[in-house]
Amino acid sequence: MATKADYYDVLGVARSATPEEIKKAYRQKALKYHPDRNKEPDAGDKFKEVAEAYQILSNTEQRAAYDRYGHAGVQSGSAQGFSGFEGFGGFGDIFDAFFGGSGRSGPGAGRDLEYEVTIDFESVVFGSEESITMARVEVCDRCSGTRAEPGTEVERCSTCGGSGQVRRVQKNIFGQFQQVTACSTCNGDGKTVRTPCRQCRGQGRLRNKRSIAVTIPPGVDSGTRMRIRGEGEAGEPGAPNGDLYIYLTVRDHEFFRRSGNNIIVEKEINLAEASLGATVEVPTLKGVRELKIPPGTQSGRPFRLRNEGIADVNSGKRGDEIVEIIVSTPTKLSSRQRELLEELNETFSNEDHDGGIFGKIKDKISGEPR
Repeated sequence: MATKADYYDVLGVARSATPEEIKKAYRQKALKYHPDRNKEPDAGDKFKEVAEAYQILSNTEQRAAYDRYGHAGVQSGSAQGFSGFEGFGGFGDIFDAFFGGSGRSGPGAGRDLEYEVTIDFESVVFGSEESITMARVEVCDRCSGTRAEPGTEVERCSTCGGSGQVRRVQKNIFGQFQQVTACSTCNGDGKTVRTPCRQCRGQGRLRNKRSIAVTIPPGVDSGTRMRIRGEGEAGEPGAPNGDLYIYLTVRDHEFFRRSGNNIIVEKEINLAEASLGATVEVPTLKGVRELKIPPGTQSGRPFRLRNEGIADVNSGKRGDEIVEIIVSTPTKLSSRQRELLEELNETFSNEDHDGGIFGKIKDKISGEPR
């Protein structure tokens, strides 16, 4: 079975290409390989390949799935409808490119919006509500999207008879077919306005600044994408709004570090506590907790506090807290501290010191076994 070509390579664009760059590349490729223009034997297959690539990359969700999983991420429905040229009716831009009209039969949906939000570490733990302010196209609140000045009449379009659509017959090498396009007189609305709304100038929509409350669930992380349906830009009359996509970035915490759903914190203890053992206080997400340090604890030893981590954003299962012990060496000593350490040092006999690796090296050099 032949390997499917990369969709970005098919359109000749970079993986970082904007929607406008993808659309432009698609039109150029579609013009090049359209069977009405290109008589090469493989033109039809290339044309279908280009249309398939554009269908995936022009859709925000399908493009994200493709970027993450490749063809497997969109395999369930990406190639359906490309077995023959009868599928042309599904691609509005093909009609735009070759027949000069709009292939859609109804009003256009609103544009999706993206917004980046930076949150504190505490929001990851407990969740939060963030307020964001953005500019977006909304339905005019003066005319409620009718495009007409309040109190004036809205008439039925005489061109399309109020249907918002016009039909015309087209012919090409495949024969004769009927094309349905949006009425150019009323832009598919089916109505004409004699007295346009003063606020939106007869557009039915206008750009406003809007504050929106966004609920952040516990367990999110930097790079998390949240979809809020219907909070994008307003669609044309009769069409749905676009969606709002929130991309999250989490600020670093003063002393907690995150590793998956676990959190890591360092706890510094002194030499006596490490040697003799101690009970120390460590911070957790829920407050301070006591931790028992056994005698002889070495620097870097981890201790695990079960279920003291971050809740999983999907399952709610909580991770653990890992406490990493750091044994600190004093840099400044009082005279009494120095005296005590010197006494302690004397208790470690030379025989004890020489019993380690250096003692073995010494024996090897002298040739005298211990």
